[in-house]
This record gives sequence, structure tokens and C-alpha cells, in this order.
Amino acid sequence: MEQYEPERLSAPQLAAMRRSLSNGRGALTRRSLLRASGMGALTLGGLGALSACGIPPAKRDGDTAESDDHSAAEKQINFSNWTEYMDVGEDEKSRPTLEAFTKRTGIKVKYTEDINDNVEFFGKIKPQLAAGQDTGRDLIIVTDWLAARIIRLGWAQKLDHANLPHAFANLSAQFRTPDWDPGRAYSYPWTGIPTVIAYNEKATGGRKVDSITQLLDDPKLKGKVSFLSEMRDSVGMTLLDMGKDPGSFDDADFDAAIGRMQKGVDTKQIRRFTGNDYTADLSKGDIAACVAWAGDIIQLQADNPAIKFTIPAAGYITSSDNMLIPAEARHKTNAEKLMDYYYELPVAAQLAAYINYVCPVDGVAGELAKIDESMASNTLILPDKAMAAKSRAFRSLSSEEETAYEEKFAELIGA
Repeated sequence: MEQYEPERLSAPQLAAMRRSLSNGRGALTRRSLLRASGMGALTLGGLGALSACGIPPAKRDGDTAESDDHSAAEKQINFSNWTEYMDVGEDEKSRPTLEAFTKRTGIKVKYTEDINDNVEFFGKIKPQLAAGQDTGRDLIIVTDWLAARIIRLGWAQKLDHANLPHAFANLSAQFRTPDWDPGRAYSYPWTGIPTVIAYNEKATGGRKVDSITQLLDDPKLKGKVSFLSEMRDSVGMTLLDMGKDPGSFDDADFDAAIGRMQKGVDTKQIRRFTGNDYTADLSKGDIAACVAWAGDIIQLQADNPAIKFTIPAAGYITSSDNMLIPAEARHKTNAEKLMDYYYELPVAAQLAAYINYVCPVDGVAGELAKIDESMASNTLILPDKAMAAKSRAFRSLSSEEETAYEEKFAELIGA
């Protein structure tokens, strides 16, 4: 058998993976205090190391995965998701929205919380995908960089939008056109994860912090600033502050952003680059202001009203977790019906009220207010138009870019 080993991990990519798994996004579960959006530091090139045992891919770039659909005869769906990423009833056992779907459609859902991080999960399913076999899953939820990888390899099924009328109509504009899946031909977002600026109002003396420029240049914040050890978040936010688009930057722009942060390191304006551990320092006031993950801030504010967040005028970075139907899945139409179901406004509101992350469904505010008015007005769950307009995604990287950029970033943060 021909050996197929695409895009081996470089040393900088491996270092980025270790950072994310040990104390970054990849180290955390969905409803822990410090929630992980996935292995953002790896991206497309990094997954080459998980090439199983040299199995040749079933599909090549640009191919479309197809399989026989048994939905009509087999009223079932096998759904893999992250832990604590689905609404649970008061009995802590029932799944209200899933059970309502089954009652309405007659389609039974086997729901499994078997995703703990993107790298580990991809390692489980890649051998079957590469061999052209059914993974035993009809619907999976993975972070944008892994969704991009699976689509690029031809291991996701193209969606029939005739089965997705609510999703097509209600998807928020900020999530409609990712560069890795233009027009959402293969995926729909489950939730979004913004990167924002957070500050401790007591530690800043009541002053508001609302820009990367302020983090890097305000002498009153010297030594009490942290950035994230995930390259896309820190570099992306800095690019925006410099007037550059993280979705279309070049090498010179990247180097300029690194240089901008390097000055902050050299002058000791930046105290350190952190993974999930910034939250404890922020709550205590040891860190006055920082680049932060919005999912953390909602929970921190519940215990400490001094914790505030701002959206820079220059914009902010948003990543997403996404629904995909794997190649060779047996129940494609059933899976599409379930995907569409979660874009119905009452259902989307019920899910958002439980998981507390950015809801990608437009027009859901009224339904969410019926459940909890405070959630409906929280822009970290439902970004208003002004906030959504400032959302930007970090562009996809080639393996060569990934290696070069992670090496430079690792040197910056001393990793």
C-alpha cells in the first residue's frame, strides 16, 4: 500500500500544540470556568502528524465526499459533540431539545459526548475517513481550523440546502463566509468564540481599557498586561489594532505585529503571555487588563463585578465550532434535519441559554428573553449589530506559513 504522510508537524507547530494542550484552549472542557474553543494553535498544516499509519486518503483536495443515504429507512442519527455542549433538563439526565426533535420527527438521536479536544478526536476518526469508511457518526462538531482541514481533504459531505431552510435564513451575517467554507457549503456553526479585551476595574483605578494600543502603550498598565499564548488571538488582535485585516494579511504585516508586541515585551509593558491561567490573575488584580476569551468573562463576572470587557473599535477575533457531516455517514438527510432544527429560533434560544456562548442564529433575542432577559441583552451571547460588524476571522494558513509564524511567535513569548 502506498504510504501517505501529508504535512508533518514542524518543531514550532509541535510547540504550539503543547502550549494549547497544557494550558491553552485545548486543555479545557466546554463548561469549565476556562472554556476551550479547540486547538487554535495547530490549524491546517499541524494535523499532518496525525496521519494514522500511512493510510492513503480516500479523497483528494477538491473532491466531494458522497455516500449512500439510509435516512428514509433508518430513522436515526449518531451525533458526536463536546462535553457540556447541549442543554440538560432539571433532572440532569434528559436532553430537552433532542427529545423534542425525536418526538416531532420520529428520528432517534444517539448523542455521545466523546470530543474532549480537536486533536484527540481527529485521531479517532481519521483512519476511517482516510480509508473511505463510515466513522459511525452522522454529525460532528469541530473547531473551525479542523473543519477546514476535513473539508479540504474531501472528508465532509456537501450539504443539501433544501433541507436547511432555517439555517440558511437565520445564520448570522458574521458567520456566513469563512474563507475555508465560502457560503457554508459543508458546515454550519454551532457557536462562536470571541477574543476581547478584559480588565479589572479596581486594578485600573476605574479606568476603561478598550484597545490593544492602550494595553501596549499606557504607562499606568506597565507590568500588569497579559496577552494570550495562542498565536491567532494575540497576533490577530494586534493586526486589527494596526489597521490590518487578519483575513488577508501578508508576511510583512505579520512581522510588524510581532514587532509591535516585542516592544511591549522589551519594555516590560507585557507581564506575560498566558493560557487559561490569566483568569485568576485578572480576578485578583495582578493583571489589570488583558486579551481574553469571552466565554471566560461571563463566568468571571458572576463572581467579580469588577471584571469588565470591551470590544476594540478596531475589531476583534472570532473563531467558531461547526457542525459537519463526515464522509460515508449513513444518515445525511436526518443529520441535515437536526442541523436545521437548531436554527429554529425557540430551539436556538434554549440551547444558547444553557451553553452561554455566542449564538450564531440571527433574530433569536426575543425567544431568549422569554427564558432570561439578562442573557438576551448580553452581547457576549448575542452580539448586537455594531459588535457583529467588528468581528473578524484569522485567515487559513498553509503549512509553510504555520511553521514560519509559530516559530516567530514562540520566540516572542519565550516558549
